Amino acid sequence: MMRSRASIGRARYLRQQMTDAKQKLWRSLRRRQINGWRFRRQAPVGPYISDFLCFNPLLIIEVDGGQHAQSSSDVRRTAFLNQKGFHVLRFWNHDVLQQLEGVLLEIMIVGSSLQSPPLLAGEDLGGGERVGFLYPPIQTFPLKGEGFSDEEEGS
Repeated sequence: MMRSRASIGRARYLRQQMTDAKQKLWRSLRRRQINGWRFRRQAPVGPYISDFLCFNPLLIIEVDGGQHAQSSSDVRRTAFLNQKGFHVLRFWNHDVLQQLEGVLLEIMIVGSSLQSPPLLAGEDLGGGERVGFLYPPIQTFPLKGEGFSDEEEGS
């Protein structure tokens, strides 16, 4: 199943309509503030849209309201995401709003225990989404005797 324009459009819409709890958590997750991990918000994974997704470690964070209590669709969704290699953490809205430090601590503890090897470029995430690249290119310098002659170094 390929990522459709509809799922991408839905994700964009959800980014604009985030709840107060999701906005508060996003302020703490964005810009690599947690252990240098890069999170995406409202990211499509297969047929689902995750609240917050990190590729290394493979972690998805869901922030739920009361409508998700005892939800069989959440069980199916979590099973799908687990099958793709993601660990799913769920928090209630009121926990994020009232105990943000505890939520962030749990994310750090669980994520640190997961520190997975990075996905390979081009690896399928399900639903046709593929990882583009992992790290910026590493700049290499020539070793002595490679690329520069001893005369050039002294000039």
